[in-house]
Amino acid sequence: MPHLFVSLTAHGYGHLAQVAPVLSELARRLPGLRLTLQADLDPGLVRSRLPAGTRHLREAMDLGLIMDGPLVTRWDESLAAYERFVADQDQHLTRQRATLAADPPDLVLGDIPWVPLLAARSLGIPAVGLSSLNWYDILTESPVGPQVPRALSEALRQGYAACDLFIRPAPSMPMAWLPRARDVGPIATLRPGDPDGLRRRLGLVAGRPLVLVQFGGFPGLDPLADWPLSERFHWLAADLPGGGRADATALAPLGLGVPDVLGACDAMIAKPGYGTFAEAACHAIPVLYVSRPDWPEEPHLVRWLAELVPLREIGLSDLMAGRIAEPLSDILAAPRPAATVPSGVGEAADLIGALLAGRGQ
Repeated sequence: MPHLFVSLTAHGYGHLAQVAPVLSELARRLPGLRLTLQADLDPGLVRSRLPAGTRHLREAMDLGLIMDGPLVTRWDESLAAYERFVADQDQHLTRQRATLAADPPDLVLGDIPWVPLLAARSLGIPAVGLSSLNWYDILTESPVGPQVPRALSEALRQGYAACDLFIRPAPSMPMAWLPRARDVGPIATLRPGDPDGLRRRLGLVAGRPLVLVQFGGFPGLDPLADWPLSERFHWLAADLPGGGRADATALAPLGLGVPDVLGACDAMIAKPGYGTFAEAACHAIPVLYVSRPDWPEEPHLVRWLAELVPLREIGLSDLMAGRIAEPLSDILAAPRPAATVPSGVGEAADLIGALLAGRGQ
């Protein structure tokens, strides 16, 4: 059976969340498909999201961005890090070629490191990009865009242009300059919701709205720490670093993750991010979001989600003070639309499967 090599950016969990349902669908269609994941991600998280038997190489082949918590990007430091990385790109390329040659795959999929795509092309291996963004567009449209050196921007453009195919799931940045790009529908993992069962497990009364507070992937933000106790809402969060609360439940100590509870929630409070917004649309969940005005992907995400679910922006100061009851009540009272179909999962699997067809037999 074919061997698919997947290289992921470990910038939070969004890139893993974006590619995971596609890999699961490919594994379902192609029993015996060999999967190798290259990403500097926690092995337990990888096992929870990817098909059993996935080989995990815990190493990074790109940078992501340098962050102060989930909302603040250190753009100047990030740009300097990219300049250093590209200055050593020949060394990174040699290392990646050796990795691929040691156990040759039939296809390389990147979301969104560019060096593995270049390495695959140089070895005659089909290369596919799959992402709602790329680091060229993020850097050049960021506050440091005018400072991006030509050598860096060209290295990134050439890396992504090396793809045989670049799959843009809705909602994506335009990336109109990419050759051989294909648009597909949204990608999300669907989990059946059981709100009554979740309330029973948590010991909550029926009818109390469950609100997921989701700023995952980066430490450094604990919005619940200074919130007054709520008599109306019950908050769900991965962890409660500020300590236990009568109106909140930490999911991790219960062995639960966001995908386990998302479908049972009545609303979500989050930052704009592909996985969060796509899963909200595909579960028809209203969203309060805290803007990241310097994040180039944000306008495309917000415009798309606003057409699909009740959506409202709140300021960071209001979030941290817990002044959210009024906007939260507004989106909960709005008509609940039909869930969006995550059609991009099957469409992406079709495109990748066509390139794998006949290989590795």
